[in-house]
Amino acid sequence: MARALIFPGQGSQAVGMGKALADAFPQARAVFEEVDAALGQPLSRLMFEGPVEELTLTANAQPALMAASLATLRVLEAERGLDLRRDVACVAGHSLGEYTALAAAGTFSIADAARLLRIRGQAMQAAVAPGAGAMAALIGAEIEAAQAIAEEAREGAVCDVANDNGGGQVVLSGDRAAVERAVALAQARGIKRAVMLNVSAPFHCRLMAPAAQAMRAALSDVAMHSPVVPVYANVLAAPVTDRDAIRDALVAQVTGTVRWREGVAAMAAAGIDIFNEVGTGKVLTGLVKRIAPGAAASAVGTPEDVAAFPTF
Repeated sequence: MARALIFPGQGSQAVGMGKALADAFPQARAVFEEVDAALGQPLSRLMFEGPVEELTLTANAQPALMAASLATLRVLEAERGLDLRRDVACVAGHSLGEYTALAAAGTFSIADAARLLRIRGQAMQAAVAPGAGAMAALIGAEIEAAQAIAEEAREGAVCDVANDNGGGQVVLSGDRAAVERAVALAQARGIKRAVMLNVSAPFHCRLMAPAAQAMRAALSDVAMHSPVVPVYANVLAAPVTDRDAIRDALVAQVTGTVRWREGVAAMAAAGIDIFNEVGTGKVLTGLVKRIAPGAAASAVGTPEDVAAFPTF
C-alpha cells in the first residue's frame, strides 16, 4: 500500500475550522499560534469564531486553510506516529493547498507558508478590478468540451480553464462577459449544469499575471528546502523535488490550470492506493473517489478522524 496526503484549497473554509483540534491537542494550538505570530493577526480567532464574511476573504482563507491542515498533520504525527518521510509516498494540494503540501514536506516553514499565502491572497485580489472578472463551473463537462467552449467564448477577451477537477467538473475563469458567454454556450450544448460562481476574483487565468509577478518576487526571498517526499505540482500534474522547479511551478500556478484530475490519475498510476485529505472539508476526497475509484480515500480533520486514523 502507498499513501498520499492531499490538502484542500479555497472554498473548504468554515467558521469553527480547527477549533476542536486546538481544544484537544497542544500540537494543533502550537501551529495556530505560530501562524498568528507570523501574520501579526489573531487569525485563529477568526477561524474559530468568524465572522464568515471576513474568514472568506481570500487573504484570510488561504493561510487559514493551510493552518488547519498543518495543525491536523502535527496531531497525526504526535498521536498516531505518522512520519511523512517513512509513511507517505507523496503529497499534493489543490491551488493554495500546494503551499500546504510543500510546508508539510519541509520546503517551507509554517510561518513562511502563512506569509506567502497572505501575499498570494492579497495579490490575487488586487490583480483584477472588482466585478471585472468571473468564474463558472461546468458540471458534466469533460476537459475537451470545456476547452472548446472557453475558446469560442473568448472573442478577444480572456476565458481560460482554471480547474480541471475531475468527475466531469471543470471551472472557467476570465473576463466576466466572456465567462457569461461560456455559460450560455455550455447550456446551449447540453452540458448538465453551468453556473456562475460567487468568487471575489477570476483565479487561475491570464488576468492573474500581476499576482504571478508578485509571487515570483515573494518566493525569491524565502528560504526553500528540498521536500522530504515528492510534491505533485498542479500545473505539471507530476512530481517535483527540485527547488527551482517548485518555485517555477508555484508562479505558473497563479495563471495556469489546476490539473487536479491528471495529478490524481498520475498518483494512482504510480501506485498510490490510499489518499488522505488532511484539514478542513471533504471536497478532494469526493473528487479522488471519482478519478481513482480503485483507491481508498478519506478525510482527516477532527479529533474523531484522528482517533480513527491508523497507528504507525
